[in-house]
Amino acid sequence: MDTYYIISYDINDMEDFQQYPPLALPLINKYKGEVIISDLKAIAVEGTAKKMNALVKFPSIELALACYNDEEYKEIAKIRFRSTSNCSMILAEALV
Repeated sequence: MDTYYIISYDINDMEDFQQYPPLALPLINKYKGEVIISDLKAIAVEGTAKKMNALVKFPSIELALACYNDEEYKEIAKIRFRSTSNCSMILAEALV
């Protein structure tokens, strides 16, 4: 069943953060993931919007978790950890 990472965070150091997407994308693709949304200008209808909002689709929860737990991603994630704050990363399965 399709599974989605719903991700939002504030970017504190854009120059440092810009290293993250080109490194993360090949790893997402390795696990058959697809970036559906990557938006720096989202509009908050309720609550407070964060600077980055993303939706990443995987064909299964197993592949989504394998990607996140991959040793290569752990190194890449260090860029995100040091250049962002207020991160929310939710993993949710599709209804159908």
